[in-house]
Amino acid sequence: MSLQGKVALVTGAATGIGATLAKELSAAGAHVIGADIAWKSGASAPGLEQVDCDVADPSSVQACMDQTRERHGGIDILVNNAALAAEISPKPFDQIAADEWTRVLTTNTLSQFLCSKAVIPHMREKKWGRIINLTSGTVFVGTPGMLHYVASKGAIVAMTRSLAKEVGGDGITVNAIAPGLTVTEGIRHNSAYSDEMLEGVIATRAIQREERPEDLVGACLFLASEAASFFTGQIMVVDGGATFH
Repeated sequence: MSLQGKVALVTGAATGIGATLAKELSAAGAHVIGADIAWKSGASAPGLEQVDCDVADPSSVQACMDQTRERHGGIDILVNNAALAAEISPKPFDQIAADEWTRVLTTNTLSQFLCSKAVIPHMREKKWGRIINLTSGTVFVGTPGMLHYVASKGAIVAMTRSLAKEVGGDGITVNAIAPGLTVTEGIRHNSAYSDEMLEGVIATRAIQREERPEDLVGACLFLASEAASFFTGQIMVVDGGATFH
């Protein structure tokens, strides 16, 4: 699926799922801008324009979009990937402090709202746009011990459906990808995700293996392409068959 001539913005592109999706969108022909606050000094990725951006900060998002419009005219494809996820350790809901709840909800939902709001004017001018939100399969199974995370990802499902109705007449599609537990560098470095826990997750799947960032590429490329022009407001669950949604 060629994305030649398209400009894509991937948030949280420095590591994990975002890094993989940015790389593959570039390979499909898009000019890809990676927005993150976690770029390592001296790091570079071929085909990826790196931008320092705090996607939960309105002024930072606006500066990123102003820079993008100046250089490229605007964004055709937005992948709202940035989120607090791998950093979170499961705990009972009554042990979640109010400030932690606010931080997770703000980062995971405000960022998608701000970035979508910033790119839509250009998409409306062109009568073409793709917004792809990353949510989570935890929304459909009610994963315990991560109430703030699950709540934030449930909000993204609702936001995806509502925004799709608002902008569909402008030639803009809005969809979401819901991965299962995806093994990234962050997950491997979080001691809460033991081998025993990961094996338990794998056992719930029809395809019984680890989920990797590469497993999400096909869904992302489809949703970004012309092939998905009549596909909007949908949640694509990519979890190896743990959830049938």
